[in-house]
Amino acid sequence: MTGTPLTDQAFDTIFRKARTANGWLDKPVSDELLQKIHDDMKFGPTSANSCPLRIVFLKTTEAKTRLKPFLMESNVSKVMTSPVTAIFAWDNEFYEKLPKLFPHTDARSWFAGNDAAIFDGAFRNSSLQAAYFMIAARAHGLDCGPMSGFDKAKTDAEFFPDGKWKSNFICALGYGDDSKLFGRSPRLTFDEACKIL
Repeated sequence: MTGTPLTDQAFDTIFRKARTANGWLDKPVSDELLQKIHDDMKFGPTSANSCPLRIVFLKTTEAKTRLKPFLMESNVSKVMTSPVTAIFAWDNEFYEKLPKLFPHTDARSWFAGNDAAIFDGAFRNSSLQAAYFMIAARAHGLDCGPMSGFDKAKTDAEFFPDGKWKSNFICALGYGDDSKLFGRSPRLTFDEACKIL
């Protein structure tokens, strides 16, 4: 399938002019919009269509307050003032869904009982899916504030006490307040980051 290239405006929206939000406008994000974003991002590729990403959306003050003690101080305001903060996690038992998601071979056997393969597949592919989610969120008009500055073990104990899901990173979502943006940080050039062999 050959796709039609996106417009410059679309690339500006999802990459070139998009910024990591540090503050938020007082504008809600609907449950319906979160579902639309998920329904678009779920088509991004993962190994063996494994789809290990699991997301918990924190919308209420009560829900975000449960996360607050585990945040780095510099991330508290970004989370507590956001319309939504997503905990992007992976499912340690994602392979149990492979008979449904990848039915043409016994992909479950590639992972069951192999802790290293489970972690490798779950972490890599949940990271990919979370990135797809952020791109889809931007495409739907939201801003994103991804963060690694939180205590994963305590977050997992609070939100995933059965141990089946593990947090990867968190991401505040909403309509960004441009007055709270930092200056654009530099990026590597193609020659600094890439080789063509």
